Amino acid sequence: MTKYVIRGGKPLHGIIDISGAKNAAVAMIPAALLVDGVCRIENIPQISDATLLLRILEQHGASVNTVNKNTMDIDCSDVSRIGAAFDLMRQIRASYYLVGAMLGRFGRAEVSMPGGCDLGVRPIDQHIKGFSAMGAEVEIRNGIIYASVASGRLHGAEIYLDVVSVGATINIMLAAVLADGMTIIENAAREPHIVDVANFLNSMGADVRGAGTNVIKIRGVDKLEGGFYSIIPDQIEAGTYLAAVTAAGGEVLIRNIIPKHLECITAKLVEMGVSIEDYDDSILIKRNKPLLKANIKTMPYPGFPTDMHPQVAVGLCLARGISVITEGIWDNRYRYVDELRRMGAKIQVDGKIAVIEGVPGLTGAPVRACDLRAGAALVIAGLCAEGLTEVEEVYHIERGYENFVAKLQGVGADIVSVAVSESPVSSAIAI
Repeated sequence: MTKYVIRGGKPLHGIIDISGAKNAAVAMIPAALLVDGVCRIENIPQISDATLLLRILEQHGASVNTVNKNTMDIDCSDVSRIGAAFDLMRQIRASYYLVGAMLGRFGRAEVSMPGGCDLGVRPIDQHIKGFSAMGAEVEIRNGIIYASVASGRLHGAEIYLDVVSVGATINIMLAAVLADGMTIIENAAREPHIVDVANFLNSMGADVRGAGTNVIKIRGVDKLEGGFYSIIPDQIEAGTYLAAVTAAGGEVLIRNIIPKHLECITAKLVEMGVSIEDYDDSILIKRNKPLLKANIKTMPYPGFPTDMHPQVAVGLCLARGISVITEGIWDNRYRYVDELRRMGAKIQVDGKIAVIEGVPGLTGAPVRACDLRAGAALVIAGLCAEGLTEVEEVYHIERGYENFVAKLQGVGADIVSVAVSESPVSSAIAI
């Protein structure tokens, strides 16, 4: 186990390069199952979620060859084993994309119920609704999802999602690319990584249209062939570093981004009093004056992303006045609040609403990362706090951020990763 040790109070200055999008990578790797041939995927972030999915493919018989640290050649031509790697699948939320990919390619799937961060009830009913409409029979027994198509091939269908779901949109899209006929997904999610997954599939020979809108049409094809594709930059990673500069102060150039994808985040940061300058593939952020209060409501894209709520909340803890956050997506997103209170934050939570009263400063404390984005928020809090902060259970953070410590060190943060034999913070905090 490791922990991060942070000595706060230092503004950030320098350059940060953004890695490939986690949420695109964890869908494209399972999507490689649909490809009859070698697909080269570039800009894969070095994160534990991607590593787990690559290991799962290998256990199913895929050939995975490393071209360089962020580029993989994946050949699923000879994949034949369907039920395997359950112990790995249950560690990661994105394992449910294997259901759509396996159904599309083999007409059947056996996949462990997904794991990942505990953000409350995250049902897969919309996924199942889509698979069922396309002719699959799906049941869940003993924590395993069993899905099969009697005819061996899914058929096109019109599917209306009852709620906007990123996971269901992508999973149905994966299942539909090799289905017989046209599939239409209405009320589809519109996140940038959905567009990226659609572009990946199309580069391999699929016919997916409308990604990025609320209606996606997929005309099934007989075969996907090999090719190469580079993953887009990670919107949330970039937003996290923007939030870090907002809270800690300083001036940082964030490169290898798509500024359009960040507008839903940068607009709120500007409201809080930071300076943002957009360039073709970079953003310069400056913060050298007191922060202002702001209200946030998380919504599906292009609204403010739920995955950025904890990180921006740290800056609001230091802002003048009272801010209100309304969480519109997940039930358990506020689990980080108790940890910030240990550092001196004044936050009151009622259901999905948090009221934050700004304080002059935070103080270092031992804290625990309870999920991926909460962990990133606690690191940001440590960067701007007075004294020493120790963040434990950082494996959550390493699920989604490549070289997190090194990138922060590169802009002047006093942060190190330290090996620990046990977790004293975990035993001291009621969970």
